[in-house]
Amino acid sequence: MEARLESYTQARIATGRDAIIPRMPRMSANHQDSAIASDGSVQAVALAFDLVEHLAARREAVGVTALAKAMGMTKSRVHRYLRTLVQLGYVTQTGDERYGVGERLSRMARRMSEKPDLARIAEPALRELRDTLGHFSVVSGLEPEGMRVLATVSGNSVMEIGVKRGSLLGFHYSAQGKIALAFGEAALAERVLASPLEMFSPKTLTDPRALRREITRVKQQGWAVAPDEALLGVNALAAPVFEAGGTLVGTIAVLDSVQHLGAEPAQEQIRQVQRVAGDVSAMLGYVEPAGT
Repeated sequence: MEARLESYTQARIATGRDAIIPRMPRMSANHQDSAIASDGSVQAVALAFDLVEHLAARREAVGVTALAKAMGMTKSRVHRYLRTLVQLGYVTQTGDERYGVGERLSRMARRMSEKPDLARIAEPALRELRDTLGHFSVVSGLEPEGMRVLATVSGNSVMEIGVKRGSLLGFHYSAQGKIALAFGEAALAERVLASPLEMFSPKTLTDPRALRREITRVKQQGWAVAPDEALLGVNALAAPVFEAGGTLVGTIAVLDSVQHLGAEPAQEQIRQVQRVAGDVSAMLGYVEPAGT
C-alpha cells in the first residue's frame, strides 16, 4: 500500500486529477462493510486517498469527529485509516488528537513543485528553431508508454504538417520514440523490443532486430528520423533533452514533409535541432561530459 499510495499521490499533485484510482462514491457507514467485503483492496485504498485529500485541502489539523462526519464514515473506521497513514508518514498527529498532512506527502509536493516545466522552458527555443529552419517544431516529454507532445510551434509552410499538443507518440515508429529507446533506460528498450510492434505504414519498423539496429545507430549519431514510418510522406528529426545528472526527459524535434525534411536530413537541419536540444538541456542543469 505504501508504494501505491506514494505513486498515486505524486501523480495527483502533478496533474491535479485522479490519475490512478478513480474517486469512489461516498458511502454511508451502513454500506461500508459490504463494499469492503466485496472489493476490499480497491475500496480501502480509495477511502485512504479521500482522507489524504481532505486533510491536504485544509490549512489546520482536523479532529476525528469532523473527519468522520465529512467522509460519511464511522469514527472507529476513520481512526484505523489515520493510524495507518500516520505510520506511513503521509499524515501527522498532534497532541490533541488532530490530524494534518504528514512530512512524506509534503516532501513529494515540494519535489513536484520544483520539477522544471519542460514545455515552458523549451517554447522560446522552439520558436527560434522554427524561425531558423521553417519547420513545425515540437518538444515532447518521456512517459512510460510513449513520448507526450508538450508544446508545439507551427512552421512557415503554407500547408501545415504537425502533431497535436497532448498526443502520445509511440516508441518504435516516431523519431522522438527512437531517441527514448536509444538514450533512456535499457529496460525501456528491452520492454518495447519484446512487445508486438504495430504497423502504422508500410515502412514502420516491426522487426525487433531492425529496430535494435536502428536504436544502436541513433545512439551513435545522437539524432533520429522516422521517414514515412508513422505516416507516408511525413518525417521528423529529433534530438535528446537531458536534465541534470544526465537522465533523458524529452526531445526537441522538427516535422515536415519528406520533400523538405528528407530521410537523410541536411547537416544544417541536424546541427540546429541538436543545438536547440543542447540549449534546453543546459537550462535544465545538464552538463555535457568532457570529450563527448
